[in-house]
Amino acid sequence: MCESQTKVLINEQITFFGAGSMAEAIIRGMTNRSVVKRGGITVINRSNQARLEELQQQYGVLFQTEDAAKTELLRHSPVIVLAMKPKDAAKALGRLGPLLSDEQLIISVIAGLSIRTMQTLLGRKQPIARTMPNTSSSIGLGATGISFSKEISESQRKNVLTMFESVGTVTVIEEEKMDILTGISGSGPAYVYYLMEAMIAGGIRGGLTPEQAHELTVQTALGAARMVQQTGEEPSALRHKIMSPNGSTVAALETLDKGDFYETVITAVQRCAERSREMGAVLKEGIE
Repeated sequence: MCESQTKVLINEQITFFGAGSMAEAIIRGMTNRSVVKRGGITVINRSNQARLEELQQQYGVLFQTEDAAKTELLRHSPVIVLAMKPKDAAKALGRLGPLLSDEQLIISVIAGLSIRTMQTLLGRKQPIARTMPNTSSSIGLGATGISFSKEISESQRKNVLTMFESVGTVTVIEEEKMDILTGISGSGPAYVYYLMEAMIAGGIRGGLTPEQAHELTVQTALGAARMVQQTGEEPSALRHKIMSPNGSTVAALETLDKGDFYETVITAVQRCAERSREMGAVLKEGIE
């Protein structure tokens, strides 16, 4: 990203409210890409100071542990990223709402939590960007879906896009499609890792060393993804180029089909989306 784009966030303090794996993935991506200056990110959580110290050592972030200092930080930070666990969101947002002013931007990475529910919990029509990144953001190869509340200003919108474009690709979508996006890109890396686990295990059972099976699997997954990206061809077209009639690849895919592999993956994506909606409904019911 060019300098003129990264300057959008350099002089604004970003506060991460939560210090889990997704917060770390975004922080790592942003700091590696120099989107914010060193010390431009502050992280807070409920009580785990060791985790905050770990993030400070790794990425040069600031942190606060005293309740009064955290309150002042939240009261004045121009950008607040909600990265706590869904089960902790209702209480945290209820306490956050009275501290905010109209110009503060809220960015959420919490699965299942709608903009409307967040505004209800905050008790105010705050500018909110609801996002669903994935952990590949930590190496600049993330895929993030974003929906904006109507209160978002153009400058805030640019800030959000700059932030997440620094860690991968961005897709702006209607909020009602966020749950299915979660089922594809939000949780999708886990599906791919699971497939890779099975391929590695197959290689080891066939006589390869763990190191050989690992290296071959990683390179195969990387090459396949790059082929789709760089050729512009559909995965089905590339798959058919490998499949010789009555060949070994056909035999392998027939075995997958016997296990209903294709439909099982679709069902998994749909179940993930359904679970995202369920988690959001639980939070919504808690405030009605």
